[in-house]
Amino acid sequence: MLAAALRRDAADLDVYAQVLSGSLAEALPPGAVELERKRSVADRMAGREGRIQRAEVTLGDDRLVLTMAHGRVAAEVVKVVRGVALSRTPVEMDDWARRLARAITDRARSDARARAALERLVVGEQ
Repeated sequence: MLAAALRRDAADLDVYAQVLSGSLAEALPPGAVELERKRSVADRMAGREGRIQRAEVTLGDDRLVLTMAHGRVAAEVVKVVRGVALSRTPVEMDDWARRLARAITDRARSDARARAALERLVVGEQ
């Protein structure tokens, strides 16, 4: 169910980033989710944060990355060891969402706060 919930939001990086920075950020260790935004002059003048250009989720030695390029979302998995990126593998969005869902589910098995955040994401706000 989690993978399906993640995939349904994958068409729009802004929506995906909101999900990542909201419920999923609660389910993951602090600092595991990083968002990179691009702010136009209009965004700055209106006090808006800007559009999400890149979202990264760090899970152990894997960094799951979504990048908005030419109006499309590109997904990749980066293998990181001691802060050094050893490999970058482009993946399909379904595979990316499955990997993220698996990591969050594993964490939720041992962490009550992560489990509650996961339930809010899948079932919806109560």
